[in-house]
Amino acid sequence: MRSFQLRNRVNSKSVDTDTSHNGMDPVKSQQRPGPAGYRSATNFAYYPISRPAKRSKSNLIIFGCVLALVALISCFYLFSTGQVVDWNKRYGIVIDGGSTGTRLHVFAYRFQDGKAVFDFGEEAAMRVTPGLSAYAEDPESAGASLNELLEFGKERVPRGLWGDTEIRLMATAGMRLLDLDVQRRILESCRRVLRQSGFAFEDEWASVITGSDEGVYAWIVANYASGTLGADPLKTTGIIELGGASAQVTFVSNEPLPPEFSRTVKFGNVTYNIYSHSFLQFGQNAAFDALRESLVSADHQSYLTPIVTNTAAKSTEKGGVSLDPCTPMGYSHVMAAGSSSPGSFTENKDRLLSNLQPKGNFSECRSAALSLLQKGKEKCAYQHCSIGPTFIPKLQGKFLATENFFYTSKFFGLSQKAFLSDLMGAGKQFCGEDWSSLKKKHKSLSLKDDDLMRYCFSSAYIVALLHDSLGISLDDERIGYGNHVGNIPLDWALGAFILLTSSSQDMQHPSWISTVIGDDSPTLLSLVAIAALFMFAAWSVSKWRKPQLKTIYDLEKGRYIVTRVRRS
Repeated sequence: MRSFQLRNRVNSKSVDTDTSHNGMDPVKSQQRPGPAGYRSATNFAYYPISRPAKRSKSNLIIFGCVLALVALISCFYLFSTGQVVDWNKRYGIVIDGGSTGTRLHVFAYRFQDGKAVFDFGEEAAMRVTPGLSAYAEDPESAGASLNELLEFGKERVPRGLWGDTEIRLMATAGMRLLDLDVQRRILESCRRVLRQSGFAFEDEWASVITGSDEGVYAWIVANYASGTLGADPLKTTGIIELGGASAQVTFVSNEPLPPEFSRTVKFGNVTYNIYSHSFLQFGQNAAFDALRESLVSADHQSYLTPIVTNTAAKSTEKGGVSLDPCTPMGYSHVMAAGSSSPGSFTENKDRLLSNLQPKGNFSECRSAALSLLQKGKEKCAYQHCSIGPTFIPKLQGKFLATENFFYTSKFFGLSQKAFLSDLMGAGKQFCGEDWSSLKKKHKSLSLKDDDLMRYCFSSAYIVALLHDSLGISLDDERIGYGNHVGNIPLDWALGAFILLTSSSQDMQHPSWISTVIGDDSPTLLSLVAIAALFMFAAWSVSKWRKPQLKTIYDLEKGRYIVTRVRRS
């Protein structure tokens, strides 16, 4: 009877707290009450107090804090460099190791429908001099010449994308002229620097490319820019490049081609059979040096036959004066001759140059240039040879003449659609003018004397190459001059980038998540570790803040009470 009364008494009063919701029954308690009037601290029963609503709220708070921390860490990772990373964009770097300088190109592209779409408006480039071939006497120092270029590249590529940005070094004609051992040592010096650049790099990505490769890359960018890449092969545009050390001729031909001149390029579902060849030492600078060499050397008569008499040639050997048809009258070779140590070859060469008398005659200069281009033609082993003993099929389709073709036509103020006859007329006028008059006329260009003087030779050499050797008529409308098509630069390095990127089998759409969880990235482990530590800390705090409760049966008061327990 007493038990019943005690139960009613507890349920009817809420002195400290109501415990009925916990389903506890004092009659069924395992604790026995002590003697009457005795209140023992040990005579109580513990019952866990269930508070589902408050516990759920606490869990949500912890989960929200973890998410906030992960978001904070991710933002720090993405923006720690001060650059906003566009994870839909990727970059590639190509280093053009040219004969006169080294140029770094940064190209950007995006993925759209599983294909690379190139963003030519964001192309950036930087050039340093001299070129890698200038380190032939000190190959180990070549790599240091790339440091300034690499810093430029890092400024253009967001730091978070460095590890995914491939960097390739492609050396051209200047390096091809060096011995293989010297090439190897220069490349190894560059590889040591590129391995530490922070960009994606493999040793085989630093190489000396063939002249044929260079021509194919230039052909690719020209036709990509023209919208003909991936279309009918017969509607493509051929490329004729005039560099400093070499010239390249590349175009689609339907003639049977000897294997050494044939290249196959597949773009999309179309396969192109291409003629491509590089004429080493027939670049504008190399040809000009060869002509100079012919004028000052003892065996120059074979080159000068069209332009000077045998008497003039013999007079040169005796210390007399010989005529130089490719230099405007009034120009002094003595001013151009550098100081040399007594008895050296250079000193003798400078002395012979001082014996040259500038004549400034376009027609004779053109004949001298043609003699250079036709040297060795008697050794031609093919049905048709246009330049020396080298096979060139009949030109087909439209052509773009780039690099020094463009620079020369631009100097003379000619349009990109100008005829060869226009260039020939401008060259005749330039070569025939007096040097002092030419300097005054072109003073605003701030050109060095040696650079200005060479436009007589370059205009004559272009006519001898395109018209006299390759057979392009003086009024042929199929050929244009330019280094751009629209806003796209006609640079072989860009063509190499397009081909390498488009032919890549790994065309997956990148995301910041893939970067974070990459095999070589410690970022994922860092995030997991920090999140785990934060969760443990949040749990510990929540346990510390959560009160520890116990239920006690007070014998004196004859009721159950719930009270806090101090933590030890």
